[in-house]
Amino acid sequence: MLDLVQAQGFVSVEALAQHFAVTSQTIRRDINALCGAGLLRRYHGGAGLPSSVENVNYQARRILLPEAKARIGKAMAARIPDKASVFITLGTTTEAVAMALREHEGLRVITNNLNVATVLADSPGCEVIVAGGVVRQRDRGITGEATIDFVNQFKVDYAVLGISGIEADGTLLDFDYHEVRVIQAILRNARSTLLGADHSKFGRNAMVRVADISAINELYTDAEPPAFVRRAMAENGGRLVVTNADSHAAGALDASGRGGMFESEH
Repeated sequence: MLDLVQAQGFVSVEALAQHFAVTSQTIRRDINALCGAGLLRRYHGGAGLPSSVENVNYQARRILLPEAKARIGKAMAARIPDKASVFITLGTTTEAVAMALREHEGLRVITNNLNVATVLADSPGCEVIVAGGVVRQRDRGITGEATIDFVNQFKVDYAVLGISGIEADGTLLDFDYHEVRVIQAILRNARSTLLGADHSKFGRNAMVRVADISAINELYTDAEPPAFVRRAMAENGGRLVVTNADSHAAGALDASGRGGMFESEH
């Protein structure tokens, strides 16, 4: 249901009932549950996308597409070598990357995400440096002017990013102006940028511009992306990695999809 609404913007109760071969009452119950989690917005006769000015709450995002995020996290973590320096930003996808980095050796991880810091704090191969600033109670993210000043002290090998939405023109979007300013500082201070975005982020609306997709060196996702994403990555010499449900570990990737993922590199 979420995929259909994401693709079409609005879907009627009748169309959903027909698509899933269930009753309208069943669809209305499902819509109520998804609206309660902040994943859909109820409209007369159907359901549409949530607000472009307010993100889905953190606990709901944690349970949305967890397997896809885990696959993306493993693929991104496999790209990062031992003894590297890494920025890791806010988001549930970046937290999946942190989970997959726990066996790395000699990492220096700088983060404004207390959840990431907690995941990696007991890893003997990681030194974790936590940014200063204001802690947001809703997701334990750290933002603000002090955070930007902190980020600007470093120049790291990799930035690991998540995003709220990717517009059809290639604009990367988020909801929180303060968070976006921190992400922009991280982009300026990383030698290579890795973005993790599950398929629900393609075409999703949010109100604050982060950057253009051309600022991203590598994009990791869980399903074949829209043509505009593939075209933008190709035009800017970016690397696109698509995982699938058979992904277990990231090794040599090929265009046939063997190993559970495939990549396009330009």
